[in-house]
Amino acid sequence: MTRLLTYDYRGVPRVGIYVGEKIGHIARLSGLIGDGSLNPASMVELIENWGELGPKVRALAAEAEKKAADLSEVLVDADEVKFMASVPSPGKNVLCMGLNYKDHVAEGLQAKDVKTDKVELDQPIFFTKAPSTLIGHGAGIPRHNCSEKYDYEAEIAVIIGRRGINIPRDEVYDHIFGYCCANDISARDIQRRHKQIFKGKTLDDSCPLGPYIVPREDYGDPMNMTVKSWVNGDLRQDSSTANMIHDIPAMISSLSEGFTLEPGDIFLTGTPSGVGYAREVPSFLQPGDVVEVEVEGLGHLVNSVVEA
Repeated sequence: MTRLLTYDYRGVPRVGIYVGEKIGHIARLSGLIGDGSLNPASMVELIENWGELGPKVRALAAEAEKKAADLSEVLVDADEVKFMASVPSPGKNVLCMGLNYKDHVAEGLQAKDVKTDKVELDQPIFFTKAPSTLIGHGAGIPRHNCSEKYDYEAEIAVIIGRRGINIPRDEVYDHIFGYCCANDISARDIQRRHKQIFKGKTLDDSCPLGPYIVPREDYGDPMNMTVKSWVNGDLRQDSSTANMIHDIPAMISSLSEGFTLEPGDIFLTGTPSGVGYAREVPSFLQPGDVVEVEVEGLGHLVNSVVEA
């Protein structure tokens, strides 16, 4: 399985690939054991040219696996690098889907003491988070003083790979580059106070994304993967993407109506039940808390909450 990441090593941002459990800089590996032609300046550049570069990256990773013992000086451990958001500089806001798991919608209604047996959301609900929300695996999530009700939301993120507008449902997967874990940190009190989604979703450094991207062709069925989260080791969310109200083709097809999606765009697909505000005794994130997100096949995204 190919695992791609953006990371900082000794103050220099790099586009890398996992070689076993080590991390290698694609450009440097290409110069050492390849033909030197692989030198993507950013993850977006790699995504834009994946049709040409993908086979070379895979071949490079396979060769690096064989020669790992001879590459000990250039392959580094994960704890030696600073993970950046998998796509740290998308061309537009992070695109997001709200209220997309029936169990999450139901727990929200229960928390508001709304009595209903029916949950009907015929059309997807979209919102965005600013690019300044993006942080990587291991980075601190600042608890800003403007909010006392920070909440977690484990999600599978879709990374767009090919430009498109008005994308038919049956062509959506052709436009997807890959998938990764995301945590849509949400300031619930700000959402309630402003009576809209954007402000409470777009505080600085409130969207951990990573630790790596798995290309679509290496991943299984994204509509049948477990999604979990923990806070300080306590399991909070445990569901499956099979429980989505709108599946990935439906969401992206709808979003693309009159709206161009481009390589490197990030799309968060919604969170299942188990969020903090809907617990029997509401529980919000505090400085010192450790939040972990796991999407099946996409690794573990771990971040600590810190004082802003």
